[in-house]
Amino acid sequence: MAYDEALAARVRDELAGEPGSTEKRMFGGLAFLLGGHMAVAVSGAGGLMLRVPPERLDELLAEPGAGPMVMRGREMTGWMRVEADAVTDDEVLARWVGVGRDHVRTLPPKPGAETPPG
Repeated sequence: MAYDEALAARVRDELAGEPGSTEKRMFGGLAFLLGGHMAVAVSGAGGLMLRVPPERLDELLAEPGAGPMVMRGREMTGWMRVEADAVTDDEVLARWVGVGRDHVRTLPPKPGAETPPG
């Protein structure tokens, strides 16, 4: 399944002007990276995947449309999914993109990646 290009454009708009922002096709979708770290991705399976502070995962999973990120049958700590239906509103999308963006800003940049402001 191809990723939702309209959703990708909306995420791109949310991250416009972010220093160190790059895009990369991965996991059947389109990932948005800051400082070399994936902050949020538009998933080929629909909706978003995002990186989150592990200590906030339970809180964030209680939000409408949120679910755990499962790869190879295992829940991934510090990652989660948000269903496409839960991000149709621009303000809700902005909040979710902000969660991934803000968390990734706390991480050291990967070697060779532009440093985002933190």
